[in-house]
Amino acid sequence: MSLYITSLNSGSNGNCYYIGNNTEAVLIDAGLSCREIEKRMKTLRLSMSIVKAIFISHEHTDHIKGVSTLANKYLLKVYITGATATNGPRLIKHLSENFTAHQPITIGSLCITAFPKYHDAEDPHSFIISCNNITVGVFTDIGKPCTNLTNYFSQCHAAFLEANYDEEMLENGRYPYVLKNRIRGGLGHLSNTQALEVFVNNRPPFMTHLLLSHLSKDNNSPELVKNLFTKNAADVNIIVASRYEATPVYQIDNTIHINPAKAVAVSVTQMQLF
Repeated sequence: MSLYITSLNSGSNGNCYYIGNNTEAVLIDAGLSCREIEKRMKTLRLSMSIVKAIFISHEHTDHIKGVSTLANKYLLKVYITGATATNGPRLIKHLSENFTAHQPITIGSLCITAFPKYHDAEDPHSFIISCNNITVGVFTDIGKPCTNLTNYFSQCHAAFLEANYDEEMLENGRYPYVLKNRIRGGLGHLSNTQALEVFVNNRPPFMTHLLLSHLSKDNNSPELVKNLFTKNAADVNIIVASRYEATPVYQIDNTIHINPAKAVAVSVTQMQLF
């Protein structure tokens, strides 16, 4: 059984990541409006009927904007820590479930594990989602790499990995000094260089897809970061997740792909099976 993944949006204007199989799926964050999430999933021929839960990484608006409306409309469980919930969205209590770092949560055949990360939020976490010996990671909003990140990244067949800013673009850009230091100060975001080091030093031989995520609008360039990673990609398919639209849906399995050019998005015909 394969996993199907897409970034419905990735950036400071909203984050939402879909991971699922043929019978159940989860969303990591819901930083778009309910209507926009529905619209983008419909365009991709993904069905909300198999989405079983939403996992919230932290309370910043670009990760929680649509969660309450979406959860209430579809009666979805929202997995969120108590500290994040206190500072984040108002949820109906019977739709809210706590999670504990490093303790797997089973939803059908999916297994979701959270781990803490460095970020300037109350209780931030990242996630891996596993099914049938296939693992996908969602690693964004990370101030600096840590052992948790590298350990979980090394388990992934595919990963959404933050590559937020180019160091020179940030240094020479228009942001005020305080904001620049917030971004690069260890509780903000990963630079292209930091993300590349995580990738090169910790990717497993079975990784097939890397989706570069949460790019800064002002301090990064999709072309720049894709070229940087492609030079070091080996057999990994490099995709840049957009802040304006969803990526295609990618099928992830546990077969090593020799040629990344053949690791293409799932066709519309395949997705009609959902």
